[in-house]
Amino acid sequence: MLHPEKIQAEIDGDNHVMTSIDTPMRADAFEKSDDEKIKIIQDCFSVVMDTLGLDLSDDSLKGTPYRVAKMYVKEIFAGLNPENRPKISVFDNKYQYNKMLIEKNITLTSFCEHHFLPINGFAHVAYVSTGKVIGLSKINRIVDFYARRPQVQERLTVQIYNDLRQELETDHVMVVIDAEHQCVSARGIQDQTSSTVTMEYGGQFNQASYREEFLRLIEK
Repeated sequence: MLHPEKIQAEIDGDNHVMTSIDTPMRADAFEKSDDEKIKIIQDCFSVVMDTLGLDLSDDSLKGTPYRVAKMYVKEIFAGLNPENRPKISVFDNKYQYNKMLIEKNITLTSFCEHHFLPINGFAHVAYVSTGKVIGLSKINRIVDFYARRPQVQERLTVQIYNDLRQELETDHVMVVIDAEHQCVSARGIQDQTSSTVTMEYGGQFNQASYREEFLRLIEK
């Protein structure tokens, strides 16, 4: 008979439901400094490696707990800290360009919050200015910021959309993400060819003709 705690762990492990548009964070998430977090994660990952039976005195392995901890805090999960959000400037649309602007094939790497395995793919973003425009590289930086945290793809898509909508002061925004999940390809079913597509849109993109034009253009 399975122990009740093991049964509950299996239930929780199969629960892949997104609970909020906001990344679930505790109120005290930033009371510890980055250095403090790195030290704690380093110690914990040493326990993981030791439990797996790895020899932490080996020259190739002894620095791994620190490398992983630093990578978590300073790199792949840096988007958890709002202080790392890129500085965004918008400008008046002096060109009076009022058609669709598309930034496509934005390279995206995130990490699945269910297994902490990589999500790799592309984001495609479009907007129609109602008076404000944004530097092209800033779109990429917004995508990268929200990707650098444990994520589910649906939430990532909505977070990018909401940020751009707020910065540009318009609902005429559409975001599409097409990505491969290593929690699908490297474990479980181990499907090497499937990808996941999500989208969020508003304003003029509620019209089928706008969406179809956007989707057609990002296929080229």
